[in-house]
Amino acid sequence: MDAFHAIGPLLRLLPPETAHGLSIWALGQGLTGGMTGRNAVCDPLLESRVWGLNFPHPIGLAAGFDKNARALGPLLDLGFAFVEAGTVTPLPQPGNPRPRMFRLTADEAVINRFGFNSEGLDAFTQRLGVFCDTWSGKGIVGVNLGRNRHSAGTADYASGVSRCAPLADYLVINVSSPNTPGLRDLQTGERLEGLLEQVITARDVAISSGGRRVPLLLKLAPDLALEEREAIAGVIMESAAGGSGIDGLIISNTTVSRPGSLRSRHRDEVGGLSGRPLFDLSTEVLRDFHRLTEGKLPLIGVGGVASGRDAYLKIRAGASLVQLYTAFAYHGPALIWRIREELGDLLREDGVSSVTEAIGADA
Repeated sequence: MDAFHAIGPLLRLLPPETAHGLSIWALGQGLTGGMTGRNAVCDPLLESRVWGLNFPHPIGLAAGFDKNARALGPLLDLGFAFVEAGTVTPLPQPGNPRPRMFRLTADEAVINRFGFNSEGLDAFTQRLGVFCDTWSGKGIVGVNLGRNRHSAGTADYASGVSRCAPLADYLVINVSSPNTPGLRDLQTGERLEGLLEQVITARDVAISSGGRRVPLLLKLAPDLALEEREAIAGVIMESAAGGSGIDGLIISNTTVSRPGSLRSRHRDEVGGLSGRPLFDLSTEVLRDFHRLTEGKLPLIGVGGVASGRDAYLKIRAGASLVQLYTAFAYHGPALIWRIREELGDLLREDGVSSVTEAIGADA
């Protein structure tokens, strides 16, 4: 732990993408120093079962931090209940030109325009397979799937499902990054229906080949108008009605909006905004989707979570699970423990006997 924390001040002096790469390298080299958050006794109030998976607490790491599955075990050791790897694309691609990540320190925010930089499925699944062999049963790992920049249609997602279904605990169809041209169009109407049909078929083929039924989630943008949210919810609920459709939603991805409260000199950079300024918008959209799906689908709430109270508000808005990323980058591993402790205290203050009882309490 000391070795990992020792590089914290250095990371803050480096360009953000360089610092991120160094942190992944440090984790991959085992510089967590034997941190054992994964094995620590967890508050029983925080335990839940979602998609047939047992979560010791609801706090996970969002996609984007470990894009290429290089440090899954060490990240679980820091104390996350689950880690979402990716976004991974079928073929390797460099993403957008640098610089493409900007700290908005005064706002506790980040703007990125990575554009699905990825080492591709071959390298990704090889590492994920090694993880499964060496860490089997010791942590929950999801895989976030994207498409290559110049791909047409939705076949890339079906390819990702086919390749990753035997290895992942859940799969995420990412149609909401603002940094790949045309990607967000897949959230609408017939295009969404066609995408879901294709990825569900790919999962069914994997099941028929002797695989297990891996949960399929859809990650959505926070910038959807109310009528767009209603239309998406209608497609999702129709898909889920037969029990073989989409199993959950992640609300939300980064936003292209720019609140007037932003103070950083980087506030006008092009890309997706994450961190503290995203909290209210993403929570509003989360609450809407909990209502629109009648509380029947598990939702993962992500966007601006930096405290136990933030996590609690996401849960009360309808989240079964909560993810963070930007606050973790700013505050380090100690934040995971602090959120867990604060969340347990808040549940006890409200006389709630289980975190699942609080889901959707404010929705």
